Amino acid sequence: MNAFTPTLAFWSDDEPLECVSFLPEAPNVVTFTFQAPSGALFRYRPGQFITLELPVPGGPLHRTYTVSSSPSRPTSLTITVKAQEGSLGTRWMLDNLRPGVRLKAAGPGGTFSHLDHPASKYLFISAGSGITPMMSMTTFMYDAGRDPDIVFINCARRPSEIIFRERLEHMASRITGIELAWMVEQTDRYQPWTGYRGQFNQLLLGLAAPDYLDREVFCCGPEPFMTAVRDALAGLGFDMDRYHQESFHAPVGATDAFPEGVTLDDSAKAQVEFSLSGKSVECAETETLLGAARAAGLVIPSGCTFGVCGTCKVRKTEGQIHMVHNGGITEEDIAEGYVLACCSNPIGKVAIEA
Repeated sequence: MNAFTPTLAFWSDDEPLECVSFLPEAPNVVTFTFQAPSGALFRYRPGQFITLELPVPGGPLHRTYTVSSSPSRPTSLTITVKAQEGSLGTRWMLDNLRPGVRLKAAGPGGTFSHLDHPASKYLFISAGSGITPMMSMTTFMYDAGRDPDIVFINCARRPSEIIFRERLEHMASRITGIELAWMVEQTDRYQPWTGYRGQFNQLLLGLAAPDYLDREVFCCGPEPFMTAVRDALAGLGFDMDRYHQESFHAPVGATDAFPEGVTLDDSAKAQVEFSLSGKSVECAETETLLGAARAAGLVIPSGCTFGVCGTCKVRKTEGQIHMVHNGGITEEDIAEGYVLACCSNPIGKVAIEA
């Protein structure tokens, strides 16, 4: 049996993650546990994500996953993934990722955390694998030893597909302040169900959390689900400044339009130099730095490709770019010269560290 001895050092993404175990949670859902080979501890904020480099056939694939474990338990880090129909990276993980396999990773990143929005009461609303950041935040508050005030609503197709159900019910049975509300579209055969049935709506919201107007709301799940939650809250007069959602899909309402006064010309040419590799490529101003890198045969790790996950962050050392991101980079990073390659367009001559 391999011994794991933690150190006082903290993991950084210069070191790979080693898979040490995997646990089936529900149909096509698995939790993978990772440790740092050096024994380093993990430091992140509950609700953040990391990006894994998956060695799928045909070349590495970068996929972003929310950490489902809590930083209050720093000797390991868990990722809980659900393989959707047609998925490539997650399906590879379910079929091939086993103890002993090491993966490159980037992160942690993201600002979807209750620590960034302190409140006395929380309402967590999730569906499917969107439950993972809620699990991390709830575990963090549970481990603190104080009674929190959380209403936890999770929606699934059927009871057998509720991820973390037993663990959440265990936590709720040990302290006061965690109220659980499960809602399913259909039941499992020969399994009695006494919870809510149907889809998320304003009635369920009022039944599960009568004081929802007083709560800080966090929502994560498929885009149509989050749209329904957002519309329900807005229709009831909720202060949407207290609504927060996590998504690795293009934000609702996102367009290719640029702020007033900025116009990119498809006929105008730009020159992108990659200082680390010594390569250079000419492209249109409407091409992104990520697209230019691929044209030059270079691989810049990327995840969402629309400025949310921050995986493609690179340092710009020369020139002017136009960047429209969706929260995947901080103002501090921008001030230090970093840009997101997936949503940055070169203007004239530009040099980046790649």
